[in-house]
Amino acid sequence: MSLKIIVLAKQVPDTRNVGKDAMKEDGTVNRAALPAIFNPEDLNALEQALRLKDQYPESTVTLLTMGPPRAADIIREGLFRGADGGYLLTDRAFAGADTLATSYALSMAIRKIGQFDVIISGRQAIDGDTAQVGPQVAEKLSIPQITYAEEILAVKNGKITVKRRLERGVEVAECALPLLITVNGSAAACRPRNSKRIQKYKYAKTPSEKQAAADEYAPLFDSRDYLNLVEWSTADIDADTQQCGLSGSPTKVKKIENVVFQAKESKTLDASDAQIEALIVELIANHTIG
Repeated sequence: MSLKIIVLAKQVPDTRNVGKDAMKEDGTVNRAALPAIFNPEDLNALEQALRLKDQYPESTVTLLTMGPPRAADIIREGLFRGADGGYLLTDRAFAGADTLATSYALSMAIRKIGQFDVIISGRQAIDGDTAQVGPQVAEKLSIPQITYAEEILAVKNGKITVKRRLERGVEVAECALPLLITVNGSAAACRPRNSKRIQKYKYAKTPSEKQAAADEYAPLFDSRDYLNLVEWSTADIDADTQQCGLSGSPTKVKKIENVVFQAKESKTLDASDAQIEALIVELIANHTIG
């Protein structure tokens, strides 16, 4: 059995390492001050896709990402770890997209890619934390979805079995193919880069990147087709520009505040059971825990 797997991945600012320059005066994120990284839960999703490929070696894993030209790094990172190829959606018309416009663009790109069995994405991106894009893509494609996945257990007889990690426990769900799966950060971490694949794909570039590359690399792209990464605009995926970017984004940010937590008081406890019990009672009473 072989599977056609699409992994939705996003390049995000590293909000886990926020410093004093991370916010602009207007309260927006200063993306230039934060390094761009592979969204963490999308890496968990990639690992689940690669494990399916390990089980069924004839399967293919294709990355799909949307962003500025530099987001091609996400595709290369996927290739270094075991993916087979990828598509970059990049166009000024995509800029400023909220989850509705993003899911529209991704769904149109998936339709252009064609046949697929499984779409896998991270539960949410760390620069938005909405967990909406994956489910919205499934709705636009009219396919079922399994969210909060922690492990793909089996694929058999046209059905997939998935373990879900929920707030109050674990459940196992079964669903017919094709479908979309969103993966939690509690899933297995993604495997490291493979040195042989780094050597093979390190010069892989999109058309935009090739324009800026030295002429000496031109023969490489002509002789090694796998180095030519696919880049699509709104026109390439037949997208309605009114449903893309800011035009297709009904979400409006009213106000952003940079909140800094400061301790107002402190308590020093000894190791006695009485003081520890008193602290627990206090924390439960003010709803800090429980």
